[in-house]
Amino acid sequence: MTYADTIFKTNIQSILETGVLSENARPHYKDGRQANSKYITGAFATYDLAQGQFPITTLRPIPIKSAIKELLWIYQDQTNSLDVLEDKYDVHYWNDWEVSHTRTIGQRYGATVKKHNITGRLLDGLTKNPWNRRNIINLWQYDDFDETEGLLPCAFQTMFDVRRDPVTQDIFLDATLTQRSNDMLVAHHINAMQYVALQLMLAKHFSFKPGKFFYFVNNLHIYDNQFAQAQELLNRTPAAEEPHLILNVPDGTDFFAIKPEDFTLENYTPVKPQLKFDLAI
Repeated sequence: MTYADTIFKTNIQSILETGVLSENARPHYKDGRQANSKYITGAFATYDLAQGQFPITTLRPIPIKSAIKELLWIYQDQTNSLDVLEDKYDVHYWNDWEVSHTRTIGQRYGATVKKHNITGRLLDGLTKNPWNRRNIINLWQYDDFDETEGLLPCAFQTMFDVRRDPVTQDIFLDATLTQRSNDMLVAHHINAMQYVALQLMLAKHFSFKPGKFFYFVNNLHIYDNQFAQAQELLNRTPAAEEPHLILNVPDGTDFFAIKPEDFTLENYTPVKPQLKFDLAI
């Protein structure tokens, strides 16, 4: 069993056995029913990328290329435009969160990144002093929430630190992702791998080595229409080989020059068939 699959199964078992049911849930299913969930609070995991530990399950196929395209839409294109996401990347699942027929998701994610120059400030901060403990992405901006409707960001804060290996003298870039809410079966490894991809992009830009990825989820849940799928995942036998996300560009490649096709997910043999999930929106 892979390192990530061990954590994945442990979290599923914990939610099913010790989780509590949500009350007054905000999300709903497409048929209008309230989307309640069973959840635990305060889930944390550490992945050492340098040791080949990557946060992707092999218990079902994860669409990592679509996830990386979404990440680039947010931090490279810095836009909330659904037309950009569809026309440039052929990604369509954000349409369920369109705000008031604007073809946008409101003043959220990429729009917040652009308004507050978050990508620029992060690159500038790491350039001026990578040892600074203030190299942070924060998408939780109340003035943006007041400006328009829209889904509040789930993965909202990422912190970056560097450290020098005392033996090799290599500089490693570590990242810590904080997520307020996470759908364990659908989005957990999508979100994690997105931000590992961002970590790899920054490491390449600055010629650092990818280090450790720390992942904290405040509310980790399974929706009440997913319990059968959760049990199916627990019953599946995962792959034995550890997958690896590789960024195939030279050190020093500009952050904005990196493309989705530059990523390769190696040694990935997920269990099939894919499971069907009705998303809560």
